[in-house]
Amino acid sequence: MTGKENVKLPVPKIKYSVILSDLFIFIEINLKKLMQADSTQSLPTMKDLTPSEIFDYLGTLFNTTLFELKDTPVTLLSICIFIFFLIGFTYLGSFVKRILNNKVLPRFIKDPGLRFTLSRMTQYVVMIIGMLVSFQFVGVDLTGLAVIFGFLSVGIGIGFGLQNITSNFISGLIVLFERPISIGDRVLVNDIEGDVQEINIRSTTVRSINNISVIVPNSEFISKNVVNYSYGDPTYRLVIDVGVAYGSDLDLVLKALNEVAEESDSILHTPKHDVHLRSFGDSSWNMKLIVWVGNVKEHYSILNELNQAIVRKFRAYDIEIPFPQRDINFRNAMPKNEEVKGEKKEVKSGE
Repeated sequence: MTGKENVKLPVPKIKYSVILSDLFIFIEINLKKLMQADSTQSLPTMKDLTPSEIFDYLGTLFNTTLFELKDTPVTLLSICIFIFFLIGFTYLGSFVKRILNNKVLPRFIKDPGLRFTLSRMTQYVVMIIGMLVSFQFVGVDLTGLAVIFGFLSVGIGIGFGLQNITSNFISGLIVLFERPISIGDRVLVNDIEGDVQEINIRSTTVRSINNISVIVPNSEFISKNVVNYSYGDPTYRLVIDVGVAYGSDLDLVLKALNEVAEESDSILHTPKHDVHLRSFGDSSWNMKLIVWVGNVKEHYSILNELNQAIVRKFRAYDIEIPFPQRDINFRNAMPKNEEVKGEKKEVKSGE
């Protein structure tokens, strides 16, 4: 054979009727086990059923009572509708949240944190309504259900972590209502600095300055100290430390640092910047340039910009930035030649 030929392997034929018949027989056997205590229930057999009989059988199957809740029969159809309602209201809540947050609320509210809070609470309301409708449709008594969940969260649920989940959920609601943090805030939590991306039911997503997403439980924002750089005011006080040699002209140093701040377009000029001589170091005067930044998220880039400007300005004014140094003085030190001569004289006198 020359060249390559496509070899077609035989595809086995799938007998869907056989698979469907086996599935129905499996369901029938399990339902009979569930209804052994009730002799009034009867199920049709699966032998030689026509398509119309299959649909009739499915109708009987889905309407068969599995168990009862408060004299309300629960069928396979009601369970399927219950699951459908839960999934449907969950997706509806997410859809309503996106529409409100992206299209409706931006027209009236400029604060992104407040927009997110309102849209998230609307999503929760839609999901709660869906749960109420779903449980009432099946016939579940919500009062008894609340008692059961409360018992589980206090007692049995400890081993399954329900208390932790409940704590994070309540903390998430507190964060949404009190708004100690909001979407877009620059925070420092557990020694991680980053921006709040999303506040969920159980946890909050923080994007670090290294572009790493950190999942933080909501209880961390309530029970521990959290630094919020953007809370109430996004401005930031930036302090730059720089040392100058003791022999420098102090007035010229003050003039250079003031010019660095005045020539920068990245800082706020109200409040006005300030220059301090804070302390006297071992080898330098320790100066501080204090400026205000309009957005705390930009303080690293502005710090880099001002540091470079200080270096250039000091070189232009011939101001020295010293490095740490030590002067070592030896007392009563003798040259090696004198020490050797002294040892020789001692040896001769000993002889």
